Amino acid sequence: MQYSRLGRSGLKTSRIILGGMAFGSPSWEGSPWTLDTATSFPIIKRAYELGINTWDTANTYSNGLSESIFGEFMKKYKVERSKVVIMTKLYYPVCDSSMGGPDARPQPPDPNSRALVNQMGLSRKHIFDAVQRSLRRLGTQYVDVLQIHRLDREVDVEEIMRTLHDLVCMGKVRYLGASSMGLWEFARLQYTAKLNRWTAFTSMQPFYNLLYREEEREMLPFCEAEGVGVIPWSPLARGLLSRPVGSTSERNEADAKSKKWFGDANPAIIRRVEEVAKKRGISMATVATAWVLRKGYCPIVGLTSIERVEGILEALECELSEEEAGYLESEYRARDVQAM
Repeated sequence: MQYSRLGRSGLKTSRIILGGMAFGSPSWEGSPWTLDTATSFPIIKRAYELGINTWDTANTYSNGLSESIFGEFMKKYKVERSKVVIMTKLYYPVCDSSMGGPDARPQPPDPNSRALVNQMGLSRKHIFDAVQRSLRRLGTQYVDVLQIHRLDREVDVEEIMRTLHDLVCMGKVRYLGASSMGLWEFARLQYTAKLNRWTAFTSMQPFYNLLYREEEREMLPFCEAEGVGVIPWSPLARGLLSRPVGSTSERNEADAKSKKWFGDANPAIIRRVEEVAKKRGISMATVATAWVLRKGYCPIVGLTSIERVEGILEALECELSEEEAGYLESEYRARDVQAM
């Protein structure tokens, strides 16, 4: 495994980050591909053995069960807390019996409904409540990187950044991260923190892959200039870049977001990934991940089998040539902004 600093911070992460959305409950609404605890443990264990020491999860994944699985894994296998980097996210609700049950997943959630009022978003109250619950589920006293899953546009930026700063000062959080939003919004958050001498964001988690590259226009250059680490989510485009055009998976069949986000994506790009993979004798997933790594970013990858864990490491050894990268990129056309 290779490791790199997260932006200008001193924190080092594995260059492949293990995504936690696949670990939880197969009954979680719209996610029958999710793995239960017993099935998740061997995958996390193999990833850890191979040096993937950085885990990305969120409180909303399987309504908290994903976080619990990582916490139980550390306890069962006696993993030293200092040996792993735990990233989690907050914004969305964690549903319980009063919100439709532990397998509920409101799409989209209504923050003003009786069941969800103060149970989602980035108010000071909800951030503090959500972090306390995440720490309990993870079985730890602190989170290495706390990320805002989405921006709450109803809350003043000063309230958001001061609250996050206070969590760092309290020792409950080491670093701060953000995820998909407009550049002007991210810049406003960053400069609000810096003007007030509060803790700014160390990382950005953008939606970025060969099928969706709109972040190259503004967000990625900004992050590079400001020393913000980039850890893209969905580097395989929810699996579309890991199999030939026309092939489907259980996730694609059940996932409405795949259709929404990639309905207008150019299938020629997928065919080119397949072509490069065949020429090299490697998997399409390896090619798509290697392309992200080539940009200098650390992708968050969902791995649902030991074979996929072992296979994804090939991406670290796969150095795409300028010609190959250009061939993969040349079919891309501008698309509507997604996932914000």
